[in-house]
Amino acid sequence: MAVDAAQAAQIRSALVRLRRTTGLPVAFGGLVESGQRQVRISELSGTATAALSALAVTAGNGLGGRAVALSRPCAVTDYSVSRQISHEYDLPVAAEGLRSVLAVPVVVRRRVRGVLYGALRTAQPLGDRTLGAAVAAARDAEQALVLRDEADELLAAASPPPARTAGPGPADGAAWEQVREAHAALRALAPRITDPALRDELLDACGLLAAGSGPVPGPRLAPREVDVLACVAAGATNGAAAERLGVGPETVKSYLRSAMRKLGARTRTEAVAAARRTGWLP
Repeated sequence: MAVDAAQAAQIRSALVRLRRTTGLPVAFGGLVESGQRQVRISELSGTATAALSALAVTAGNGLGGRAVALSRPCAVTDYSVSRQISHEYDLPVAAEGLRSVLAVPVVVRRRVRGVLYGALRTAQPLGDRTLGAAVAAARDAEQALVLRDEADELLAAASPPPARTAGPGPADGAAWEQVREAHAALRALAPRITDPALRDELLDACGLLAAGSGPVPGPRLAPREVDVLACVAAGATNGAAAERLGVGPETVKSYLRSAMRKLGARTRTEAVAAARRTGWLP
């Protein structure tokens, strides 16, 4: 089954952090396959063989499967003789020469989405500090996947209605309000995305939503000015816009004043209307 490249990249980044912060020489992990109760090991860091590559770990089996089933971190001091786990995967683990191993589930919205492993080639206890650092790496992956999910949901919901000419009529007013809310949410989410390709995809979607019948020549607005106007257009107060955009209320007021000046508007309502006429907002 194909692995989602963007999600796999988040697992890969988390493994890099896990090795750096724990000092463990080996790390590997993967995602839960869609519709399956198993994790496919797709990312390897510090391994000497390909023994673990593409290994399917079933929930409940082995150390990683135990972490999936319990939704909590698990660790063993000597994998091959541990009585805490089942031993379906002893051969690939032994082929890589691993002894002490930890497994941390990546849990998003109460569902295990993947597992991060760290390991030593000697049998010695993995202390609380090491386990805590591995858990922190998993939390990073969880936050990245949450943002990815939110972005995907917004992109799926943000299909622009048919191109308009003189603006929406009464029948499609509610639909346009949903489009405007999606546009504001996408604009607010984009700066939080660390994946450049996904961030560009979100901003492209914003452009499609705002395009309407095509942009009209007019003033050039800065990205943050458009972000603030999008929030205002969706009905947000300055305080709500500040919270959504992760800036202070005074910063929102500053961007709004600048946008109003460029658009020749005396009020926020006029600014939104002018931004729509010139193609900056849907």
